[in-house]
Formats: sequence, C-alpha cells, structure tokens
Amino acid sequence: MDFEIPENLRLMTDTVRRFVKKDLEPISQQVEDEDRIPEEVVQTMRELGLFGLSIPEEYDGLGIGTLGECLVYEELSAVNACFRTRIGTNNGIGSQGIVIDGTTEQKEKYLPKLASGEWIGVFALTEPEAGSDAANVQTTAELKGDKWVLNGRKHFITNGDIADVSTVFAVTDKSKRAKGGITAFLVEKTDPGFFVGTIERKMGMRGSHTCELIFDNCEIPRDRIIGGDANLGLGFRTAMKTLDKGRLTMGASAVGSAQKLLELSLDYAKQRVQFGKPICEFQAVQIMLADMATQIYAGRQMLHHAAWLRDKRGTAVIKEASMVKLFCTEMANRVADMAVQIHGGMGYMKDFPVERFYRDLRLTRIYEGTSEIQRNVIARELLKG
Repeated sequence: MDFEIPENLRLMTDTVRRFVKKDLEPISQQVEDEDRIPEEVVQTMRELGLFGLSIPEEYDGLGIGTLGECLVYEELSAVNACFRTRIGTNNGIGSQGIVIDGTTEQKEKYLPKLASGEWIGVFALTEPEAGSDAANVQTTAELKGDKWVLNGRKHFITNGDIADVSTVFAVTDKSKRAKGGITAFLVEKTDPGFFVGTIERKMGMRGSHTCELIFDNCEIPRDRIIGGDANLGLGFRTAMKTLDKGRLTMGASAVGSAQKLLELSLDYAKQRVQFGKPICEFQAVQIMLADMATQIYAGRQMLHHAAWLRDKRGTAVIKEASMVKLFCTEMANRVADMAVQIHGGMGYMKDFPVERFYRDLRLTRIYEGTSEIQRNVIARELLKG
C-alpha cells in the first residue's frame, strides 16, 4: 500500500486548511455563543464545493472518494465539529441513499442541488422507540391511490430544521419490518403534512441543530421511493449501506479533533509554569502527551486504510468501518480527557477551546451507532467466518 496522499487530495486538503485558518478559526467562539454559522461562511463552503465532496462529478459534485472526504473532515473538525456537520449530511447520510440506490430520475433531480449546497439533505431513521434498535421504526407509510401517506415522528435529526429533502424510513409491511417491510422515501419540506418539531437542546455541538420531524398524514408522490417500486420494503438495506460510510467520516471527525487537542496541549504544557519550570518537563504530563500522540497515530492509520479500502473495493467495508468508528471516537474522548487534565482548571473554563471539544466529542460515541452497537457489528462480521 502506498501511504502517500494523492496530489489532488493534498491540494484539496491544503485549500480547506487555509479556509479553516482564515475564515473558521476567527468565528469559532462566535458560533458557539450564537448557536449558528454565519450565512456568508456557508456561502464560502458552497463556493469551495464542500457540500458535494462525495457526490459524483456527473451530478456536479467533486467525487473525491471516501479518503478525500475523510481528509477534509479532519481539517474541519480541528476547529469546530459543527462546520463538518453542516456539510456532512449532504455528503453522507443525507445523499448517499440516492447515490447508492436512487433511480436515474431521482439522482438527476436531487444530487446537483445537494452538491451545490442549494438544498440540504438529511437522514430520518431515529425515533423515540428506534435508536440502537434501528429496525423498531414506528413511522408508517400507506399507499392511497397515487400517493404515499406517512404518519409518525422522527427525532435527533441533524440539520432537520434546514432540510429541503429528507430520506425517511417508514414501515410498509408490519409483518416483515426490517426483512422486507421498511421502505426509504424522499420527503420534501413543502410536502403537505410535513412539519419540523422541537429543536433539541444539547450538551454540545452548538451551531449544529438536531430536531424532530413530524409526519401527519404527509402525502408524497408514488415515485418518491428511493430506487422506485422495485425497492419497496428494502429501505433498511439502504439505511445500513448508507451508515457504513458515515461511520468512517465520524472516525475522521474524531481524529481531526483529537489532533487539535494534542496541539493545544503541547502549546499549553510548554507555556504553563509550575514549581519553577514548564509543566511539559514533568514526566506525568509527558506520559499523557505521548499517549495522546500514539493513539492518534493508530487511529489515523486505521481510518486512512479503511477509507482507501472502500475506495479501492467500491463496496461496503462493514467490519472495518465499525472498527474505525469504535476506536477513533473512544480514542478522541480519551484524548479530550487528558487535554483537560493537562490544562488543569483552565481546561474546565469556556474561555479555552478544550472545554468545547470535551463536550462535543462525547456525542461521537453515541450517534451513527453507539460504541456498543459497533462491537456487535464487528463480532457479527467475525463470526460469519
């Protein structure tokens, strides 16, 4: 395996790094305080093509592949996770159902708008009774004449309040459920009976909103099944294929944040003086710094290899993606804890970014499949032989 990053991806990463330094770092605290990303920054993201990183070039995206997407997310997550999240649904779970299983007509209609950032796409699977038990979807869809009628409620939907199109999973055959009875639909924000509900109040991830989506006799045209009538009942399969890549990009976000925490901790340890010398000269601090760097190195190698493997195969890397998601998010949380410890009391203060990283990273062990679910997936794949 060649460990060199391809030139086109290196150039893209350099561009994003400059954007982070010039435009994002100066407003990171403002975004935290106001719980919103300024529109002019979002427009720059559009101009850089960040909303279409993973969307094929034939649909006006950049099509840079999984490794390229992960490299970009590492850079964005080194400043504030909400910036990655703003573009993340368009490149990941909000568009990939269409990319993977959509009809030609669906791809032509939705993908160019998602790639440009004109539209925001989201993924609506989670419900009050369907979290880790994703197959326990209660939202229903019934065919009435030439329209599907959806009823139910989704929650914790990232970017749901600004979504133009949602990939919505609903039960179409209660007797089969996940084995042929859950269907993936495309719901647009103007469809009658579709409403945005409560915007959730979270521990962290300010600047990125999650909310309820409500379907009250929501009527959509018959052709809104992802993949058309041939995919009736196969939505759970679409969901699992979509989550595969999302777990890799979640690992990338964790690695990027962890790398920034290491850099902040190194700088602070060199400057902070106690007992007449910088704390970086104390072995206890050196051990934490060494552990942080070693774990980041391991996580990055695992991430890049799995992303490269997915690009090479062009197919799912189920076991590897779950390993990446598990290891990198758990690792980043350990790094965040050590970063706060190195900063001491100042690490607990909102004036220092390590406090924000500490809160934001806690979510990474939960969404896109908890650490416990990742272990289940890994074990299942191993036992297949």
